[in-house]
This record gives sequence, structure tokens and C-alpha cells, in this order.
Amino acid sequence: MSSRAARFPGRELLGELGAVVPGDQSRQALAEDYIEQRLAADAGPWRVLDLGCGDGASVDRFRSVDPGVRWTGLDLPDSPEVRTRTRRDAGFQTFDGVAIPFPEASFDFVYCRQVLEHVRHPEPLLAEVRRVLAPGGCFAGSTSQLEPYHSLSVWNFTPLGMATLLRSAGLEPVELRPGVDGIALIALRLFGSSPPRWAQRQFDRWWATRSPLNAVIDLYARVGDLDPQAANATKLVLCGAFTFLARASAVVAGTAPVVEDHQGLRAGEGA
Repeated sequence: MSSRAARFPGRELLGELGAVVPGDQSRQALAEDYIEQRLAADAGPWRVLDLGCGDGASVDRFRSVDPGVRWTGLDLPDSPEVRTRTRRDAGFQTFDGVAIPFPEASFDFVYCRQVLEHVRHPEPLLAEVRRVLAPGGCFAGSTSQLEPYHSLSVWNFTPLGMATLLRSAGLEPVELRPGVDGIALIALRLFGSSPPRWAQRQFDRWWATRSPLNAVIDLYARVGDLDPQAANATKLVLCGAFTFLARASAVVAGTAPVVEDHQGLRAGEGA
């Protein structure tokens, strides 16, 4: 590694997170990526909870991968996003923002896209996520780090903070990946709560593909001889949002928990 690479901006975060920062590739990530990755890996039907489902749009994505998916949407009784809901072809439940109204081990996959920054009590809610996940089940989604106030948001999370919260709730972080960069989110917010259509279209492209600062970091990584893990760590430091994947460890009496890393290998297994 070159001397410049040894000083890359994400080195301290990588030192804290280690293998939770993946090194397979450094493309900008979306919460939706986990729907295809996880559901396509095993035969369904999957039992899915969309935590903070809003208008329920994710059900279409889940059904496209697993037509038999048992999808349930959960949200507060009233929110800006819930008010726009019109669909009647899926099951929706409401809750108080903390207590998930389902028995233990009710779901194989809990999906939570850009919701946790709006949750007033994230620690007890994450403990509830662990409770309703079956052993080995996945908790996946995305949340904000460097995003201005929007839609009653109350928090921004650092990647290390998110990993800490997940572990405290009994969820083992598998990976954290960078999403859209923070400058792009700040620039969009300069247009107010209703940006012009052209600005929203441009931002949607940045969100789904590669935002400007992430493009600069990709160039920096090539020039500075950074590997994908170092590039991901650098993007995580400066991202507006990031994705997360965690697992409810499958524990058998008298044995150590079985935890998969971001490459799908179990702890203790070789490549």
C-alpha cells in the first residue's frame, strides 16, 4: 500500500469496524439491493416485515423476487408517508413506534429503509426487531448519517454508532455499505421541502447510481491505490446515508452463535 493509501480518510473508521466494511466492491449501495440478494438466496415463501413501510411501495419489489412472500407493513397510525397510502392489496398494521405487535420469531426478514432516523426510541425498537426475527433472520435497510432535517427526523447515525446499536440489541452486523454522499443530500435540501422537478430527477439519479462526491472518492481511490474496503470506509465517513445488514444469530445450547460475514461464510469457516 502506498503512503497516500495508508493515510486514507476512512482509516480510523475501518480500524473500528473491521470486516463489517466489505471489501468485495465499493459501488454505492441501496437498501433495495438486499431484497434481491437475500430472498433470491433461499427458497420462499419468506415472512417479511417492512418496518416503517409508509405507502407500502416495497411490497412490489419483494413480490417480484418471491411471488409467495408473506409481506406485512408496519408504521405509525399517522405520518407524512402513511397519509399518501392508497393501496389495499397488502397487509398493514400500526404500532406505537416501539412495541412490534407480533410474537417472537415471526419473521425471516425485517426491512427498514430510511426509517431509523425518524424513530424517537431506537434502542428498544431494535430490541423488538431482534425479538420478532427468527434465529438466523436478517435485518436490512438504510439510514441517514449526514442528512439535513426532513419529515420529522430526529437522528443521524454514524456507521460505528449503528453497529454499536445493533450489537446492543442482539443483532450481529454483517456489513455496512455507503449510499448517496452527504453533499448531495445537503444540496437537495437547499431547494426546500418541494424541490423543482429537474432537481428531484437529478437527485434520484444520484441516489440510484453514483453521487458526485462518491465519484470523486472513486477517482481518489484509483490514484491513491486504495482497495475496495478502504474506498468503502472513506465513503462511509462522508456519506449522507448508508445501508446495513445484520443477522439474528442462531444459537444452539452449548455452542457458539453462528454468524455469517458479508461473503456468506460462517464464522470459523475458510474461504
